[in-house]
Amino acid sequence: MKAKRPIETPRTAHGTVRALLAYAIERFDRAGLSYGHGTANALDEAAWLILHALGLPPANLDAHLDKPLAASQWKAAKALVDERVRTRKPAAYLMHEAWLGPHRFYVDERVIVPRSFIAELLNRGRESWCRTNPTSVLDLCTGSGCLAILAALALPQVAVDAADLSDDALAVARRNVADYKLGPRIRLVKSDLFSALSGKTYDLIVSNPPYVKAASMRRLPDEYRKEPEMALASGSDGLDHTRRILAEAARHLNPGGTLVVEIGRNRKALERAYPELPFEWPATSAGRGFVFVLPREALRGKA
Repeated sequence: MKAKRPIETPRTAHGTVRALLAYAIERFDRAGLSYGHGTANALDEAAWLILHALGLPPANLDAHLDKPLAASQWKAAKALVDERVRTRKPAAYLMHEAWLGPHRFYVDERVIVPRSFIAELLNRGRESWCRTNPTSVLDLCTGSGCLAILAALALPQVAVDAADLSDDALAVARRNVADYKLGPRIRLVKSDLFSALSGKTYDLIVSNPPYVKAASMRRLPDEYRKEPEMALASGSDGLDHTRRILAEAARHLNPGGTLVVEIGRNRKALERAYPELPFEWPATSAGRGFVFVLPREALRGKA
């Protein structure tokens, strides 16, 4: 979510969205907030919070900059801005919403805030990264259920299994699946990776597993520490979960099937650990190297 920085206004201006936005940006900058849960800077974060508090569309800031606010509106929006500073919670938790492209999802502290590059691939269409026309999909480590839902929306013919070890995460996913009326097509499964999926095979497996290495976990800003640790931490090098996925995925892929996994900034470590695997790195908004794609045939020796 991006917004243009508003034109500076006199400090005596009160009662408009513009004045409230200036207040929020100054507070966020002074507090040294961290971003990355749907926005990348103080302006975008402030715009998202304020527009939400006012019941306005999240991408329509300019049209409302000089809108005069009632006292109750000013108070409600300012309270949300102040809560962001006081609690250091990601804005998504305060508003109980996160966006992946045009799609909104309910979130709270039981799940990681959705921010997967795999969502970009699913929204883009499968032609550039998936060799087959899948009819069965597994979303491993589903969290809020967002990737399972995006897969079902992008591929209307598929049945989707969405697996997670956390009962809390599955409860949030269940709410999102119901919101999108996809209950008949998405099955939620409690599973430690593939442990509860014995005998199940799929044409496409997507996963945004935990991938933060131990040293990085110790340096996380407060905002990231508000998220469930089990959704972030993955051992000393950030690859514990990915290793398990690579070791077991072939048994759960149909012939011609595809594995798609997000690994954050661990590309070099992964390629050093598996020099024999022909990883493909599709382009994302952050560049290549954040999501890998492998065909089942490359994984047969790992089964």
